[in-house]
Amino acid sequence: MTKRYELSELIRNDNFIDGQWVAAAKGNRFDVTNPATGEVIAQVADSDAADAHAATDAAARAFPTWRDTLPKDRAAVLHRWHALIVENADGLGRLISLEQGKPFSEGRGEVMYGASYVAWFADEATRIYGDIIPQQQRGKRMSAVKEPVGVVAAITPWNFPLAMIARKIAPALAAGCTVVGKPAEDTPLTAFALVMLAHEAGVPAGVLNLISASRENAVPAVADWLADSRVRKITFTGSTRVGKYLARESAGTLKKLSLELGGNAPFIVFDDADLDAAVTGLLAAKFRNGGQTCVSPNRVYVQSGVYERFADMLATRVAALKVAPATDPAAQIGPMINAPAIDKIARHVDDAASRGARVLTGGKRLPELGPNYYAPTVLADATPEMQLSCDETFGPIVPLFHFDDEAEAILAANDTLSGLASYFYSQDMRRIDRVTRQLEAGIVGINEGALASEAAPFGGVKESGYGREGSKYGLDDYLSIKYLCQGGLE
Repeated sequence: MTKRYELSELIRNDNFIDGQWVAAAKGNRFDVTNPATGEVIAQVADSDAADAHAATDAAARAFPTWRDTLPKDRAAVLHRWHALIVENADGLGRLISLEQGKPFSEGRGEVMYGASYVAWFADEATRIYGDIIPQQQRGKRMSAVKEPVGVVAAITPWNFPLAMIARKIAPALAAGCTVVGKPAEDTPLTAFALVMLAHEAGVPAGVLNLISASRENAVPAVADWLADSRVRKITFTGSTRVGKYLARESAGTLKKLSLELGGNAPFIVFDDADLDAAVTGLLAAKFRNGGQTCVSPNRVYVQSGVYERFADMLATRVAALKVAPATDPAAQIGPMINAPAIDKIARHVDDAASRGARVLTGGKRLPELGPNYYAPTVLADATPEMQLSCDETFGPIVPLFHFDDEAEAILAANDTLSGLASYFYSQDMRRIDRVTRQLEAGIVGINEGALASEAAPFGGVKESGYGREGSKYGLDDYLSIKYLCQGGLE
């Protein structure tokens, strides 16, 4: 029997270590604010290296028992956790809206999306197979088995405060690993609520530990995990800059790494595309969470023959989007996460306009709604010299670039250090095959703007990182392969 909690009951402001809610070792706290209003929602534990170390101590103690727990029993715990998440989808969705700003419909959608990973990996826990290697020498038997890597440190971003941590914790627990985690300082409350439900579902003490830390204390807290040889894997979603730091600083203990880093996604519209479908797909891909997603199209390339028509269609649809606080049931786009995010968006738009871009709609802040709102914007005549062509905007801005032929579009799309997602629209089957093979990205949307699924491998190439989350491949990142050779059989 699952329990439904009130929103106030879901809000926790202490660390969760070894099955207990505990204050930070030094007693410090920091504010979590509502980006729509700037009001303080809660004051949470401001942890440092001592708290991170205590979490690792608990996870290391719990690992042998959790590793040896039968897969079907680990799966049962995950299934109970999934049921609790679904039962509390409304409360969790409201909590996401409160601390992250996205409309409630998107917040609740994120809850169900995150829950899908828990259910998926609950089933995958019972499907961790090894191999019998064909005999090479008489009297010898060789096999390969998969084992959990050990203690996993999960570090997650603010834009999807439930889904990102769920799709890291769920495979780790399914594989038999124990977890220490730190959510983003902007959105720790949703992560704490998720851990509370995991504890309610029967995750044993020490198996799952979570600490929060301010921006100032996050580095020493994470640095403790990077230096601790008991932490065998780091899984991180966030910026490429931080991902490179983690890779460098963890090299001393040769940890396994999964890094899902920044994107600079191209979206290509060929002149044979279904333009209505392309506009709808672009809206879905770009404006989810107000453009604050790593797979949001950052550069939209439109073939010259359909450029003006597509631009007009898109601008009309974008101008009709409803910008409002998450408390407004009609809201389609909420506030951006904080003032630096708004400043970056404005800087990119101003730079583009100064270099000749035409503002077809938007292009301004919306102070009448609050400090962190920006109008959904379409910019025509974008060029590679503009900041937004090479720096991920992370906001509701759509720059439109011209191109003449397929080769030019492919060259422009791949002209980036990132390689997370790419999209294109075409009805020519031969072109679809050619373009799919040539795009340098870990994820490709073909006549489709909504790509994420728990059954699919999510991750990038180039400086967008390595490793995959979701799907059967997502479990492998939490496992190591042990080769067994038994002799003297004859």
